[in-house]
Amino acid sequence: MSELRDECGVFGIFSKDEVLNIVEETYLALYALQHRGEVGAGIAVNNNGKIVHYKDFGVIPEALPEKELARLKNGQIALGHVKYSSNEQVDHANLAPLVMSYIKGQLALCMNGALTNYHELQASLNKEAAIFQSNGDTEIIAYLIARARIHAGTIEEAVQTAVREIKGAYAVVLMSPSKLIGVRDPLGVRPLCIGKIKGNYVLTSESCVFDSMGGEFIRDVQPGEMIVIDSDGLHSHTEMCGGKSACCIFEYVFFSRPDSVLDGVSVDLARQRAGKILAREYPVEADIVCGVPDCGRSAAIGYAMESGIPYATGLIKNKYLGRAFRNRKNHSEYLMRIKLNALKHNVEGKRVVVIDDSILKGKTSRHIVELLRRAGATQVHMRIASPPFKNPCYLNSDTTAKENLMAASMTIEEMRQYMGADSLGFLSVDALREIVKESRLSICDACFTGNYPIDVSDTSRDDKYSQKF
Repeated sequence: MSELRDECGVFGIFSKDEVLNIVEETYLALYALQHRGEVGAGIAVNNNGKIVHYKDFGVIPEALPEKELARLKNGQIALGHVKYSSNEQVDHANLAPLVMSYIKGQLALCMNGALTNYHELQASLNKEAAIFQSNGDTEIIAYLIARARIHAGTIEEAVQTAVREIKGAYAVVLMSPSKLIGVRDPLGVRPLCIGKIKGNYVLTSESCVFDSMGGEFIRDVQPGEMIVIDSDGLHSHTEMCGGKSACCIFEYVFFSRPDSVLDGVSVDLARQRAGKILAREYPVEADIVCGVPDCGRSAAIGYAMESGIPYATGLIKNKYLGRAFRNRKNHSEYLMRIKLNALKHNVEGKRVVVIDDSILKGKTSRHIVELLRRAGATQVHMRIASPPFKNPCYLNSDTTAKENLMAASMTIEEMRQYMGADSLGFLSVDALREIVKESRLSICDACFTGNYPIDVSDTSRDDKYSQKF
């Protein structure tokens, strides 16, 4: 089970239907994005140019109780956000949507991603006497848009001016008093797509939102594209499109829900394909194949299909871990102990192949091997549906310290011994690229290869990442 986590999920809806309750629609959509962040959530609603919002800590029902939602009056535009944090002490100011007032009115923003030139931009804005309430990238972007809007003729021009100043990976959804706007970074690292729910245009992180709500998926936002939705409909601005692309491969390995389709590739089928190739690259004699829930399951099915070894449920996941639990001291240790349990009657006396999506620090993998052995497994063979994770990610995840990455300092044999597994095999880099061969975009696999799609030589963000919300 990977310790890697994505930053968040974003959602925005523009409604021309006065009857539609967009607060309720946004609330339901956030449930479909809950896997992208469980630390906090928020909703902002635009009613005739006045933006009201509510955000708090926890999973959706904790962060957005009914009594607070009832205070958000229905409107024409809404934003929703779920947040992940790599820090146990999360400041409320870093939750989203971020709502600010400036000379042209109000602005609300949500973001998924990370800016590699954060410190440079922050230093520049500090010289202009900017007062920051958070240490998040979203506030930097908001300041840049507000500054550009003073001279720009339209909010669209201000947004385009701002995104030319920022570097990194991002999917931003924002609303002005009359427009819903979405921007995907020029590399397409972070996902963003367009669809309709009950006939109303929507921008969101994943296509699973439309399926779960009975909506219609239209297409992915192109890398560098800006989408503007207003009372006249949808408008596309592609002035920043056409460069090289580098979609994050971890969207397919771990981040996205299996029922999403990202840039033309089914996430579930990509994971199954990884499992099938893994079975060919690292075959083994065994009695059952099981997947680490949830992201190892599809790859395990693929491994079983290709190898002919029966698939069985070997591990059960406890999904009911609220914020109160997450706030206790040493929560990572407690989480590891109660989040998973072995299904004894399926693994006892069996040679087990267990499939996981990735390995970072290795502690969870060792715990899984111990669980299965205590449940009576005679052999435990670990198979990982991605290559060894050796390099820091500067474009979104919380893995900047190379010393935190097991594969950066150990050989595969040393990793196997640390876990206590009978054997260990990782998907090859070539196979990883094969699982997304139909994608319209190229991929970023720097966490495995060290080949970054951008210059990271001056990305001295360790201090920021250590506090990243």
